[in-house]
Amino acid sequence: MTDNQSSVPGASLPDAVDTLIIGAGQAGLATSEHLSAAGVPHLILERARLVERWRTARWDSLVANGPAWHDRFPSREFDLPGDAFASRDEVVAYFEGFAEQIDAPVRCGVEVTRVARAAGGDGFSVQTTSGQITARKVVVATGPFQTPVIPPLVPQASGLHQCHSHDYHNPEQLPEGAVLVVGAGSSGSQIANELLRAGREVYLYVGPHDRPPRRYRDRDFVWWLGVLGKWEMKTPEAGREHVTIAVSGVDGGKTVDFRDCAARGMRLLGMSEGFEDGVMRFADDLGTNVAAGDANYLSVLDEADAYVAREGLDLPEDPAARVIGADPDCLLNPIRTLDFEQANVRSIVWATGYAQDFNWLELDAFSDDGKPRHDRGVSVEPGLYFIGLPWLSMRGSSFIWGVWQDAKYLAAQIAKN
Repeated sequence: MTDNQSSVPGASLPDAVDTLIIGAGQAGLATSEHLSAAGVPHLILERARLVERWRTARWDSLVANGPAWHDRFPSREFDLPGDAFASRDEVVAYFEGFAEQIDAPVRCGVEVTRVARAAGGDGFSVQTTSGQITARKVVVATGPFQTPVIPPLVPQASGLHQCHSHDYHNPEQLPEGAVLVVGAGSSGSQIANELLRAGREVYLYVGPHDRPPRRYRDRDFVWWLGVLGKWEMKTPEAGREHVTIAVSGVDGGKTVDFRDCAARGMRLLGMSEGFEDGVMRFADDLGTNVAAGDANYLSVLDEADAYVAREGLDLPEDPAARVIGADPDCLLNPIRTLDFEQANVRSIVWATGYAQDFNWLELDAFSDDGKPRHDRGVSVEPGLYFIGLPWLSMRGSSFIWGVWQDAKYLAAQIAKN
C-alpha cells in the first residue's frame, strides 16, 4: 500500500476535496483510475480495507464466477493461465496491486455517516468518523451488496443456527447435522455443493433461475454472452431485474446441474410456503423451476449455434451439451414438508441476496421505493453520482469489467463540471 493509502482509523482528512469517492471496492477503484486520467483531484474514503467485501463477506473456497481473462479491468491482468478462475484471495491481491498501480488516494478506516447539501447549496457536507469534509462532487461507490437479506420465515427462537451467505465461511463453522441452503443461484449452489463434499446431508431450496452452460463449443459462457450482445443489454426483461443465475467457477468451472446434485445425494426442494412448529412446507414448483432453468440453458445453446452458423465460425460441435439427464426422485416426488427435527436439520444458510441502504444520503435523489434516480450513474441531484449498481447502464454494470466501463463514462461527466 502506498504512502497515501492510510489504513489507520482516524487518519487526518483534508478540509475539502473536489471529488469524493465513497467506497474502495472495484467501483471506487475503477472510478479513481479514470478520474486520475482526466486530471480530476479526488479522495476515496473506505470504512474498512480495500475490497473489504471480498475479504470478509465471501466464503473461504469462493472463486470468481467468470474466468480471469474476463473478470478484470482492461488496464491490469491477473497472473493466471488460460481460463483459470481467480480465488477470493487472488481477487483481493489483484485489487491491492491495482490500487498501487494507479496510486489510488485512499483513506481506509474512515466511515461516511452522512452526506447532505453544504450550507448555501454549493457542494456537499460529508460527516465521517474522522471528522467533516466538504466536496464539490460525491461518487457513491458502495456497491450492490450492502445489507444481507434474511426473510422472516424461521424465528431465531427455533434454536436453528442461521446465517446469511455473507457470514458463511466453511462447513466447520456450522453445527453437526443436516443443512438447509435457501437459494440456488451462484452462492447457494456453490455453498450447497461444498457442504455435500464435506459429508453433510444437504437440502437445497431451488426457486426460479437461469442456468447457463459453463462452456459450449470450446468457449466460456461469458464469451457467448458478449458476442450475443447480452452483457450490453440496457434494460432487463420485465420482472427479471433480479434473476437468479446458477453458475460456478469451482474446480475449473462446470455447468451447474441440479439433477447431478440430486444424484450425488442432495435433496432438492421447491419454494417455501411457510414454517410452523419446526416444519417447513414447500410449493409443488420444483419441477417447474428446474424445467425453466433447462429451457434457459438450451436457449443459450440455440443462440450460440445460430451465431456460429451466421458468422461462419470454425468451432467444434458439442452434442453432449444437449443431453439432459433423467429426473431424480426428488423431482418426480417432490418433498412438500420437512420436519427439521426428524431430518436432523440443524443449520440454515440463507443465500437470499442483499438490499441497498442509502439512508446516510440526506439528499433528494431517490424514488419512492428508495432506488437512486439517475441516468447512467449521473444523479438527478447535481454533483452526485452512483457507480457499481446493477443495470446502471447495462447488464454488465455490477461486474468487474462492466464497472470499469461505467466508471470511464462517469469520470468524463465529472470532468465536464
